[in-house]
Amino acid sequence: MQPAAHHVLLLGGTTVAQALAVDLVDAPGVRVTSSLPVDRHVPVPPPGEVHRGGFGGPEGLAAWLRDHDVRAVVDATSPFSARITSTAVAACAAADVPLLLLDRPAWLPQPGDDWRPVPDLDAAAEVLRDGPWERALVAGGARDLGALGRLERPRLVLRVPRLPRPPLPAGCEVVLRRRAGDVDGEVALMVDRGVGVVVTTDSGGPGGAAVLVAARELDLPVVVVQRPPAPPGAERAARAADAASASAWVRQVLDGGAAGGGGAAGGGAPLRRPAAPPAPSATGR
Repeated sequence: MQPAAHHVLLLGGTTVAQALAVDLVDAPGVRVTSSLPVDRHVPVPPPGEVHRGGFGGPEGLAAWLRDHDVRAVVDATSPFSARITSTAVAACAAADVPLLLLDRPAWLPQPGDDWRPVPDLDAAAEVLRDGPWERALVAGGARDLGALGRLERPRLVLRVPRLPRPPLPAGCEVVLRRRAGDVDGEVALMVDRGVGVVVTTDSGGPGGAAVLVAARELDLPVVVVQRPPAPPGAERAARAADAASASAWVRQVLDGGAAGGGGAAGGGAPLRRPAAPPAPSATGR
């Protein structure tokens, strides 16, 4: 009789979560469930089992972890998915399940960059409202635009993988683009739409890197929304910077090794123009 497989829950729908699922699903004795938002489009469904939708808050997730005998949880969601991370931290502590937070390194400005760091979307809207620009490109996957959705000027070009929730600002243009990482495509879009400033979040993903490289090449300022602070209790979770480090941590946990001290990322991610556009991928964290 085969022993029961060790169950791992991946919270994500991101590129790095997809890569981790691919790496773990064929490992002997490992059962993988990927949790995806109901409205998240994923070009290629992750291998293994898929859970769509939420769990009912920290108590609901803790109960789900116990009921499904989960041995390890990896939070590979966006750094801006603060509510999901907070839920995972509380639920894993309540259910006594090891948790890994998969944090891609924050971006680092390069020579020629003109970045305007802001703490949130409300502050980004203030910078745009007070600036001289007639057209702004907003790049990212945020479903809620916050104060950006109430701007009367500048006119916004929303380059997004999915339609944001209303309200949308009057006169805005929505460019649906699921593929990320094409610098030439970003440059062409900015030039064609007469963009004078770019707004993006510090997600650490390849799509954002492309839009930042394009802005540098066109000598455009970039309003960079900084990541929110980690929720209380997150310091007790392990951390990793990429799928390979996360996979090693999961295997160590399942083999009975220490649950803490995941491979922490050091420094940030420099943004250089890639030699060629990367292959199509899911939305990056």
